[in-house]
Amino acid sequence: MTAFPERIDHTVLGVETTRNDAIAVVEQAQDYGMNACIPPCFVESIQTDVTLATVIGFPHGQHTTHTKRVEAIEAYENGCDELDMVLNVGALRANEWSTVERDIGAVVSAVPVPVKVIIETAVLSDDQKRRACSIAADSGAAYVKTSTGFADHGAKIDDVELMSEYLPVKASGGIGSYERATAMLDAGAERIGASSGVKIVEEYLATVQE
Repeated sequence: MTAFPERIDHTVLGVETTRNDAIAVVEQAQDYGMNACIPPCFVESIQTDVTLATVIGFPHGQHTTHTKRVEAIEAYENGCDELDMVLNVGALRANEWSTVERDIGAVVSAVPVPVKVIIETAVLSDDQKRRACSIAADSGAAYVKTSTGFADHGAKIDDVELMSEYLPVKASGGIGSYERATAMLDAGAERIGASSGVKIVEEYLATVQE
């Protein structure tokens, strides 16, 4: 079974994120046995053995498909091990299924690394969530991910349970404690995305040392 820290993607993606912030998150991930997720503009300058992810079409998913594909290729060539892409939420809500499928498929086919599709659960109905997950699975995505962290709310238990019927789930948004992370894993998540990765792992270590 994968060790708990390896299921955490320690993340920094805020609008004010600096290169030093990204470096610090990667170093913390290394120290605590986590993965890291940082903005694409800093990937090329960071050399690390940590499993490194970045974001594509972030945060609203409204980039053109060509732009997302180029972003994906550049991120991979710069050293990323995984990509978290935002699907075209507007197209999904407008029932433009073929547009969403082409968008995801273009990114998945562009790179030989796992692609996680962020569906932004906060703005979707359950039917739309199911459609998004089905399209992601049919398009060859490796994971579906709950949230960007830029919507009204992040991961919820019922969303993780729904999404896990289709693909492995990365739960993200509002997960700031080991207790909350464990709840998401118990609901079916395989990975956790959190800016509080250090706090979560330290709380985990405290429980196993008791």
